[in-house]
Amino acid sequence: MTPAYIALGSNLQSPIAQLRRAVAALAGLAQSRVTRVSGVYRSAPVGPPGQPDYLNAAVCLQTRLAPHALLDALQDIETRQGRVRTQRWGPRTLDLDLLLYGDITLDDERLTLPHPRMHERDFVLLPLQEISVKGLTMPDGRELEHLVQQCRSGSLHRTNCHLQAP
Repeated sequence: MTPAYIALGSNLQSPIAQLRRAVAALAGLAQSRVTRVSGVYRSAPVGPPGQPDYLNAAVCLQTRLAPHALLDALQDIETRQGRVRTQRWGPRTLDLDLLLYGDITLDDERLTLPHPRMHERDFVLLPLQEISVKGLTMPDGRELEHLVQQCRSGSLHRTNCHLQAP
């Protein structure tokens, strides 16, 4: 099984419920199991102004699904939870981003691994740091700890909400 790290985000239609349903859906994926779930963080939106704040989290999934099959499964979960792709970085019911898939580096028309902007986003890095193995290193050799230290801190706040792996 390969460890895959997934970022979760939502700012529409009861975001905490959206994240909880997403964790349950991830736990139900074939050939996969959720091993760690981060706390929930509130962040200001990236993208068009006027959006509500986001709730963000991260999940570690041990999986036998290939990267593209996992991406398809993530997009299916998003669709089932009402995700409509109309505006880049616009508000959404659910966003599931595949951040890392083992130590694979990939860049094609559908998928880039590691996620190309994760190093710029505290709302991705801090939940990832919370659930990752100590000393997690990116495929290019950069350590997660270094990325966290270099990332500009935004308006990220840890909430009292909890997500549980079923």
